[in-house]
Order: sequence, then structure tokens, then C-alpha cells
Amino acid sequence: MPKALLDFLWYTFYFYSNENGEPIHIHVAKGKPSESSTKFWIKRDGVILEHNRGNIPKSDLKKIQKYICANRAIIVNRWYEYFGS
Repeated sequence: MPKALLDFLWYTFYFYSNENGEPIHIHVAKGKPSESSTKFWIKRDGVILEHNRGNIPKSDLKKIQKYICANRAIIVNRWYEYFGS
């Protein structure tokens, strides 16, 4: 089940509960969580687009990536609260 974290520009940012074996990342979908989501890896040195299965327009992807960078600490903290260390 997805765990919604943030909303921005009508996009929802969330984790899936069965992904704690992967590095820190966040899914993004228009409106509500979807299996066809866009995925960003959250690294120490930045945010990397893994895939855009949600078909988010490039102009929105840039804004979303900046938003994730600006909220990186919140997302990482929530990841560890949700999945543990």
C-alpha cells in the first residue's frame, strides 16, 4: 500500500510499503498513487530520475526534481521512519 508524503502541482509523492530493499527513492503520480508512477532516486549528491512511467511532462519533471531536492531531508527522514534504518 502506498504511503503518501507530499503534494505539489497536483502530484502526489509516496513510498510503497514493500520497497525497503531498494535505495531511497520516491514515486510521483498525478492525483493519486498509481502503478504507472515516475520514480526518483534520492542520492547524497542529488536526485536522479529513474523512470517516467507516469508520463509526466518534461517541464513538470524539472519542477518536481527541484522540489524533491528542496525537501530531500524531509523525504529521507520519512523513509527511515517508515522503513527503519
